[in-house]
Amino acid sequence: MGKADFLSPKAISNRIKSKGLQKLRWYCQMCQKQCRDENGFKCHCMSESHQRQLLLASENPTKFMDYFSDEFKNDFVELLRRRFGTKRVHNNIVYNEYISDREHVHMNSTQWETLTDFTKWLGREGLCKVDETPKGWYIQYIDRDPETIRRQEEQARKKKQDLDDEERSARFIEEQVRRGRGGKELDETPVYTELKRETEEEKVAFNLGASSSVAGPSRSSSVIGKSALSASGSTATKRKDMFPSSDSKEKKKKSALEEIKEMEEKRKQQQSVRTDYWLQPNIVVKVVTTRLGERYHKKKAVVMEVRDKYAGVVKMIDSGDKLKLDQNHVETVIPAPGKRVLILNGPYRDTEAVLEGIDEKKFCANLTLDSGKYKGQRVEVAYEDFSKLA
Repeated sequence: MGKADFLSPKAISNRIKSKGLQKLRWYCQMCQKQCRDENGFKCHCMSESHQRQLLLASENPTKFMDYFSDEFKNDFVELLRRRFGTKRVHNNIVYNEYISDREHVHMNSTQWETLTDFTKWLGREGLCKVDETPKGWYIQYIDRDPETIRRQEEQARKKKQDLDDEERSARFIEEQVRRGRGGKELDETPVYTELKRETEEEKVAFNLGASSSVAGPSRSSSVIGKSALSASGSTATKRKDMFPSSDSKEKKKKSALEEIKEMEEKRKQQQSVRTDYWLQPNIVVKVVTTRLGERYHKKKAVVMEVRDKYAGVVKMIDSGDKLKLDQNHVETVIPAPGKRVLILNGPYRDTEAVLEGIDEKKFCANLTLDSGKYKGQRVEVAYEDFSKLA
């Protein structure tokens, strides 16, 4: 019986059936041929082409198995890294996405018999963190890319610097409070003493001046008035000693403390609005990954589109090629002073600004905001939180 014509209904039906995934036991990895049923697989195994491939494999079977195992491992780990990053995910979810590609390397041609064995091998080799749960095995990719490690070290160093700033601010506040108390400790309380007379015959008298309004004060009344004034003066002095007054100093000290607290609250609010994704369209970035070769390494590109917050389509400035890259494979670009930039993270996110200068010691730049409600304000922004506008 001759072969059906290319446009015949039977040929079209055969092509439609061969598009989808078939059973793994009816796939020949050596010939890269998928059979639809057991009879077709049996016929393929008896064919001359399959026998020639078996003869080649019999000469060095370990070589072919190692090749297929490496291909399977590399493709699986690359999909795990690109699709899920360092997130913890069920191994069966990753495997289902991997086998959705019809041209993938099948597991029956590798050194691992089951997905569980392969998952355990990833954990022993240190490529992933694996743990077993009642729902199955979970894996988590361990990123050892030098660029990622460098960024993590920079973030840790910056976090430590922020903690040091908080400690210095706390010590400064404590010093201001201590100076306001005049060196006294917090647990000190005022001591109240009993009001005592200097002599037993001393009398406290009050002269209202009613009898002296016409004839003038007599000697006795004036003496009594002086003694009353002195007694009242001494009493007032003792009361001042018991209740010291420092209203003006307290007001000044209170305003200074309030300013420091407001600065601390403002800084904490700025830290709380940060996100772990920063890609934005129409900015210039630099490709830092070496996986694409020297052709694109350290070359600049323009972000054309952002996908899933963490990935974007970029267009190379030199060649015009379009690539889809993760944000970990690019970094921000700092232009010359006077150029326009876009703030990508922090409280001034999505705000355009003008670069005024760079502070190398603090790893930040001085920017003048050029849009939004804070237009005209000058702020300090870290290197990784802004990039040049295209």
